[in-house]
Amino acid sequence: MKLNRRAWIVLSVALATLVVLSAIAAPSTRLRTGSTYGRAPDGYGAWFAYMQAQGTPVQRWQRPFEDLLEPPDSSLPEAMPISAHAQSLGSGADHPPAPGSGENSGAGSSLDDRPAEPMTLVGIAPLVEQLLRPDEDWLRRGNVLVLVGVRSPVTGAPFRSVLPTPQGDVTVETTRRQAPSPGLNARLGDPFGLVAWEQTVGAGKVIRVATPHLAANAYQDEPGNFSFLANLVTEPGYPVWVDEYIHGYRDPQREAATGRSPQSVWAYLSRTPIALLVVQSLVLLALAVWAGNRRMGKPLPDPPPKLDNSEAYIQALGTVLRKAESTEFVIDTLCKAEQINLQRSLGLGNIPADLLTLSQAWEQHTGRPAAELRRLLNPERKKRLGDRALLDWVSRVQALRRE
Repeated sequence: MKLNRRAWIVLSVALATLVVLSAIAAPSTRLRTGSTYGRAPDGYGAWFAYMQAQGTPVQRWQRPFEDLLEPPDSSLPEAMPISAHAQSLGSGADHPPAPGSGENSGAGSSLDDRPAEPMTLVGIAPLVEQLLRPDEDWLRRGNVLVLVGVRSPVTGAPFRSVLPTPQGDVTVETTRRQAPSPGLNARLGDPFGLVAWEQTVGAGKVIRVATPHLAANAYQDEPGNFSFLANLVTEPGYPVWVDEYIHGYRDPQREAATGRSPQSVWAYLSRTPIALLVVQSLVLLALAVWAGNRRMGKPLPDPPPKLDNSEAYIQALGTVLRKAESTEFVIDTLCKAEQINLQRSLGLGNIPADLLTLSQAWEQHTGRPAAELRRLLNPERKKRLGDRALLDWVSRVQALRRE
């Protein structure tokens, strides 16, 4: 059926609203997972405050990872040991700047103002290796990359596990584990596999964690989660930087100095999870099928069924006679009706004639023996019959009528 103009407008508005909400609201919420500015259960604001309270310097990196890959200028000072660097840094910002603002950008806005190497860079996000890919040359210079939230295979491990460490019991809620191998150094694990492990690359190394929620705000009451992650990132002894660029926070002065324009819509959509795009496509397909197979407007009521009083009476009478097992009455009534019908067919009128006269006339007309008709319609043979015998008799009477 064709849709009127108003129906098309309503359908278009609904589809546009669905696309906007799915493509913007859902990815935006996922983008903040693991951010040290986050106050939600999946944020890391409480861990960042914990590091400050411990006197450990943690700074926020709000530039692309590529800005760190160029070899450092030989005139730059070497990295200060973490114990001495802690005394030279003040406390970080307690409130998040708007993404794209210059507040608390971590590194300065000068093009050459990069952190001294070696350093430790921490990236926290679901599927973090898609956002922060390890660079071998950068690692070989002695730098450390900590990736919290790498994709690992699903195993038979229970969803919630409490794993002992020197820093205290660490609560892990994931069934994902990495299989041990000779090149991996286990940092946290159980019989099902590794939850945290490290891999040496030249003078540096990569530390990976299977869950993005290792030290999230939801685990601030657990005894060992915060201290275990703190030990992972501070153990190398280098200044610690947390990547906030992957969560949408930008240094605008740096962006302007390098000529980078704000991220385009297509670049933003390219980072949208494939599963979300599939769900959107299925929803749009379902709406299209629904629109093509159903008319808009009030549904048409079904017409009321027509009642046949004669048929209803006959069915009710038949039910009563069957329950009363009154087959004699049924046979007697049908015999009289068939005799009258047969008389009319033979031209004998409507006045009931005796069965002998009727059978002789029927024999002359059909050439069949009169005894056959008398056996079928003889009242003396009317007796109580079972259901099968009654149906057989009725079928023979119907055959007689058709002849």
